[in-house]
Amino acid sequence: MKIKLVAATLALALAPALVAAEGCSQGRQAMSCAEGSNFDHATGTCVPVTT
Repeated sequence: MKIKLVAATLALALAPALVAAEGCSQGRQAMSCAEGSNFDHATGTCVPVTT
């Protein structure tokens, strides 16, 4: 039982690092834009929302 607890704790501790590593491998970083604009993946910039 102690081994299962250690394994579960280790898995939970490493999960955020694995997710972060996946994001870096794609060569893109998350970006947030001001209200009223969206991120344009083609240009890599924020563009105003047009309806």
